[in-house]
Amino acid sequence: MQSSDNPAELVSRLRDAGCVFAEQEAFLLISGAGSAAVLEEMVARRLAGQPLEQVLGWAAFGGLRVGIRPGVFVPRQRTEFLAAQAVRLLAGRSTALVVELCCGSGAVAMAVSAGVPGCRIYAVDVHPEAVACARANLPQATVLQGDLFPALPGELAGRIDVVLANAPYVPTPALATLPREARNYEPAVTLDGGRNGLDLLKRIISDAPQWLAPGGKLLLECSEGQAAAVGGLLVSAGLSPQILRNEETDATVAVGSAPAGKSKGIG
Repeated sequence: MQSSDNPAELVSRLRDAGCVFAEQEAFLLISGAGSAAVLEEMVARRLAGQPLEQVLGWAAFGGLRVGIRPGVFVPRQRTEFLAAQAVRLLAGRSTALVVELCCGSGAVAMAVSAGVPGCRIYAVDVHPEAVACARANLPQATVLQGDLFPALPGELAGRIDVVLANAPYVPTPALATLPREARNYEPAVTLDGGRNGLDLLKRIISDAPQWLAPGGKLLLECSEGQAAAVGGLLVSAGLSPQILRNEETDATVAVGSAPAGKSKGIG
């Protein structure tokens, strides 16, 4: 019997494959399939371990539907906290200049754009599939392919109000312990943060001061266990650190504030 003929059978197949939220997944798969043949193809991909979001072609993030393509990092629920902090800091600043590094699908930039209408957004990723996905999701933004800050136009130096990044921060030895969805279907470059998970974060923090406007903010997602080390890196770069936590989603955001100087910064 085919899954399209019996939704309960689809739930059972998904549950047997280890899908914790089998009922919800079955509903989404059935809703997203235009025919029984398409449904069976989608189910086969999901049972093989492909992330549900890649199978569906979209992910829910911050109340938005973000387009997702195969091979592109799937935005996590915890990262909604990163976007929310940027929106909080930028409240009322419709002319702010915002840069998202390691943007992936562009989910965080989408949430910031929705929460701060009118802000100008640049998004950067080194992975070509991610850049194509982000460009489709962010028609109002400038999406660039390149390696962190050097991908940006030089005239942005010293003018950016908020830089934010969910850069790879999984320690290399821990990659083998990730769920198979991540190991097999998301590029390692989107996950691997080096020996202690801080390689990309160190580079971003080191270069951020020359790009931030006076009083500008650098917002970085990291693990709770990395927070102290990231805070120390921010101090070494001349940025005032603050660590924010959301226990419900196990989200940690490190904020580095540039000196205010003479221009008005973000409070």
